[in-house]
Amino acid sequence: MQNYLPVMIGLRYLRAKRSNAFISFVSLFAFLGMALGVFALIVVLSVMNGFDRELKERILRTVPHGFIEPVGGLSDPEALMGQLHGSVGVQGLAPFVKTNGLLTFAGNARGVEILGVDPLYEPAVSGVHNFMRQGNMSDLKAGEYNILMGGLLARFLGAGVGDTVTMTLPEVMITPAGVFPRSRAFTIAGIFDTGAQGDQTLVLMHLADSQKLLRLGNKSHGLKVKTDDIYSAPHVLNQLAQQVAHAKVTDWSTTQGHLFQAVKMEKTVVGFLLGIIIAVAAFNIVTSLVMMIAEKRSDIAVLRTMGLSSSNVVAIFMTQGLTLGVVGIAMGASFGILGALYIPDVVAWLEQLFGLRVFDPSVYFVTELPSQWRPYDSAMVCTGALLVSILASIYPAYRASQIAPAEALRYNI
Repeated sequence: MQNYLPVMIGLRYLRAKRSNAFISFVSLFAFLGMALGVFALIVVLSVMNGFDRELKERILRTVPHGFIEPVGGLSDPEALMGQLHGSVGVQGLAPFVKTNGLLTFAGNARGVEILGVDPLYEPAVSGVHNFMRQGNMSDLKAGEYNILMGGLLARFLGAGVGDTVTMTLPEVMITPAGVFPRSRAFTIAGIFDTGAQGDQTLVLMHLADSQKLLRLGNKSHGLKVKTDDIYSAPHVLNQLAQQVAHAKVTDWSTTQGHLFQAVKMEKTVVGFLLGIIIAVAAFNIVTSLVMMIAEKRSDIAVLRTMGLSSSNVVAIFMTQGLTLGVVGIAMGASFGILGALYIPDVVAWLEQLFGLRVFDPSVYFVTELPSQWRPYDSAMVCTGALLVSILASIYPAYRASQIAPAEALRYNI
């Protein structure tokens, strides 16, 4: 019973009616601040996780997991594909040719990324064929100079399936009449919508047509690689590099890593800024305990004269501070997890109720607020908030234990 006495006294002090109403207000504010901070952190981190997931899924629909680019080009792609096929971690291989150019139609122009692909092998490394709004990957046929483009690019140019667009390369032709940029007319055979950045800039054409356009003969720039696990791509590509002499090997973490690093940094910064709410709540815990100790000085003195040790006095006020923190953390975590799980539905309901759109489909790739709750993030937030509550309670509790009973009773404080 003696061991639980400080806890019982601390909880009783917490429930007792205050002679100073301001102490109750500060305690309530500390509790609500802790709950709000934990709630906000869990929900915002879940939303950031959702955006990170959407970026990975959408961008990697069109971006291969890796590239193998032999120095001087690849003369026999099928031979190298046969050599690498069956390697550990490799799910698909496909030859490619890439360059940049300018696409024009009806007075509109847009810089694009041009990718020459083989329709036979491309589905093994890219999911573009699953997001065709019009046309099919099979509409790319050698010699017909057809192209597939993203929906946002087609909308910007004002072009549609069947229209003829002009593609200009960053190369020049020297003729008797002078120097002219190289250009070629192409017919739009299909439009895709992947919901990623490629919808604005990516143009696909048949591998043979791109080889003729760039005067490569039968050469390709290299192979695109799809791995069994996206996160194992760097390791798998390094293994493949040992099998291909004089080749440049890159993976998605190199080509797209800066974007995901930016998202990770943004998540860290936002988490730190929202953590200030928890810090403010901790200061309120300190304030409420200091005021409580000032009010209970005579009670502390009486308890000390009755044999209560200084460590027990520390335990009394640690109990008060931790109770404020733990109850606030529990409430904030409960509502935060519910918010993280259901915030997409709530936002969708509010959009429908008020006729608003948080994400305009014509501007953003993500049309709904994404959220992905991760237990690890919630555990880290709650652990951090608990540590802050402990630290906030230590100093006031220690000062309470240093009160001299005789002096406190002498002045009847």
